[in-house]
Amino acid sequence: MTTPAVLPHVDAVTAALTGADLTVYFGGAPPGVVPTATQPYTVLYPTPGRAVAASLADDLVDFVGEVQLTCVGLTAEQAASVSDRAMAALAARITVAGRVSWRPEFLDGQPVQRDDDVTPPNYYAVARYRLRSIPQ
Repeated sequence: MTTPAVLPHVDAVTAALTGADLTVYFGGAPPGVVPTATQPYTVLYPTPGRAVAASLADDLVDFVGEVQLTCVGLTAEQAASVSDRAMAALAARITVAGRVSWRPEFLDGQPVQRDDDVTPPNYYAVARYRLRSIPQ
């Protein structure tokens, strides 16, 4: 058996979000990308995750990790709307090849906030989800 990795899980979250017609970036938006009235976006910031023992035999094949979604828009309403759409997209199990996954579990979040360090000012909402899977 192979040790589980975070990237296939992040790819599965990305697929769920893009399937909900959301623009998704990994680890930050590319330079020069700003939300527009028609194009808000979500940025994924995953933890490395960890392999967890599946039995007393100490087989490290189960996976547990977290991913932060930062939903960015031009207005507070737009950031909240992207967050709502992301939550709906993650309300079902994600598909990770060769693994059986749980539905992402909402852990916590932050209120919509204004970022005045960019021009024009952006708004963002943050939510964290736990990801879990076991071998198929």
